[in-house]
Amino acid sequence: MTAVSPTTDPQPIISLQNVRKVYRTGGREVVAVSDVTLTINEGDLVSIVGPSGCGKTTVLKILAGLHDIDGGTVSIGQGQEQFVAGRDVGMVFQQPLLLKWRRIIDNVMLPAQILGMPAKASRERARDLLAMVGIADSADKYPYELSGGMQQRAAIARALVHDPKLVLMDEPFGALDAITREKMNLEMLRIWEQSRKTFVLVTHGIQEAIFLGSHCAVLTAGPARMADHFKVDIPYPRNLDVKTSEAFGGYVRRVYGQLNME
Repeated sequence: MTAVSPTTDPQPIISLQNVRKVYRTGGREVVAVSDVTLTINEGDLVSIVGPSGCGKTTVLKILAGLHDIDGGTVSIGQGQEQFVAGRDVGMVFQQPLLLKWRRIIDNVMLPAQILGMPAKASRERARDLLAMVGIADSADKYPYELSGGMQQRAAIARALVHDPKLVLMDEPFGALDAITREKMNLEMLRIWEQSRKTFVLVTHGIQEAIFLGSHCAVLTAGPARMADHFKVDIPYPRNLDVKTSEAFGGYVRRVYGQLNME
């Protein structure tokens, strides 16, 4: 894997300013997000880390256009002529959510089919993406024939098949065992580099957030409030040895401090 070169004059693709989200159920209000301000540039891989239930997924759903906000402002696609959530956003969830009756290639093609994209070109792109994520030989298999890690690779390919500008990932490796998770972290970095997309990854794993992220945003316990947002100044390519470095440890301690875990 070659080093990722910073883009010239990167343009912001996301800007959240003092965002607030309130859920209303049973006649009562629950504040899920109290105050989040965040700017993300094109080509970044931003990790959003915080404790379970702090509102990380709510922030991701706001970015995906699935939730309205109750305060603040959201701007997505700055510098783009047009930004359409369904067309320009890809999503990867904690579970692969593959349709068990469809072959892997057909699962990957699903967003392109929904969007009415040309079938032949979409199938070719789907096969190219399966090769990129390392499971080209599994294109004609069914989900039950693949391991959890391989299914999640297919889910990542599916999120990329319609060529989105932004890829949102909600705890994508949370259901995997520790060894497979570390392997997928390495694959995630390779896929990010090759795709040149903007990725936003939600995780409650502090080391995972630092290892993957070009930038890291730290949310406090719910209701979510932005406690910190910093660049992870550890050069790419990264391998697992990075986790033993003093720089890596310093960033981990910084997050621990923000979450009052020291």
